[in-house]
Amino acid sequence: MKILTCKTPGTLEYGTTDVPELKPGFALLKIKRIGICGTDLHAFEGTQPFFSYPRILGHELAAELVDAGNAEGFETGERVTFIPYFNCGHCIACRSAKPNCCVNIQVCGVHTDGGMAEYLQVPDHLLVHGEGLSFDELALVEPLAIGAHGVRRADVQPGEFVLVIGAGPIGLGIMEFARIAGANVIAADVNEHRLAFCKDNLKVEHTINVKSEDIAERLKEITNGDMPTVVIDATGNQKAINNAFLYLAHGGRYVLVGLQRDELIVSHPEFHKRESTLMSSRNATRQDFEHVINSMKKGLVDPQTYITHRVSFDEVKDRFESWLDPANGVIKAIVEV
Repeated sequence: MKILTCKTPGTLEYGTTDVPELKPGFALLKIKRIGICGTDLHAFEGTQPFFSYPRILGHELAAELVDAGNAEGFETGERVTFIPYFNCGHCIACRSAKPNCCVNIQVCGVHTDGGMAEYLQVPDHLLVHGEGLSFDELALVEPLAIGAHGVRRADVQPGEFVLVIGAGPIGLGIMEFARIAGANVIAADVNEHRLAFCKDNLKVEHTINVKSEDIAERLKEITNGDMPTVVIDATGNQKAINNAFLYLAHGGRYVLVGLQRDELIVSHPEFHKRESTLMSSRNATRQDFEHVINSMKKGLVDPQTYITHRVSFDEVKDRFESWLDPANGVIKAIVEV
């Protein structure tokens, strides 16, 4: 079968290998769609934290089920996706129903080889039914589940002002599920094209261009002086993360979905006087995947809105670097296998 490996930062290489010989406890998938995410792009750039090379990238996947292994209720040939966070099942997190932050987690395409291949075997207990969705739709379930999980961590309530910093694919998913939860969403980014996308496609009423506007003053205007009761970062940018502590309402919650390498720097008096709550949000759970799929089936989320670029598997190597350039307007690139 064909594979595409990120050998070193900036280097992708096609190759061939045997179709995986199915191990006990695993299912075999024929990959049909691969979504390109920030993790893949950062790995190619050499800026992804805690990453090692060489690595077959790809964890936003839709597939045809070839062999379900021991998974009950699945049929050969059905459309599926899967939860790409391979958890151990016995650590404190797993025992606490938080497999998304398993102590021994192996994320497909990050810690183990991923789905830029014709076939992939995955733990059979992580399979997710396609529920009649298309391959395109199923490839977008995982990134949207990241957003849904962040919103659930924040416990967003109807009518709250929720500031989402970063209008990349993960940030857009956060906005969608904050809206579904009934929030008044505020999008902040440095890219005017992406802010326009928020307005035109996601119906986000309030947008702030961080480069050209005073974000604190705009937030006061939008919230009638209260500031947002929820702030969610989806940038993974140290400066943006540290600055956002000052955008939070008294009594508010700050959730970090984006990941960066360095320290959080916060004025303790500013944080303390607000009696703020700081949380991280890592990956997603089956509950979040099911919420995304149900939202798609109800028409609350239109996955096709996100797909701006589409290529065949054989074109990925030549096109990949172009997806890093903001001028190309990439929201989500999808690979057809």
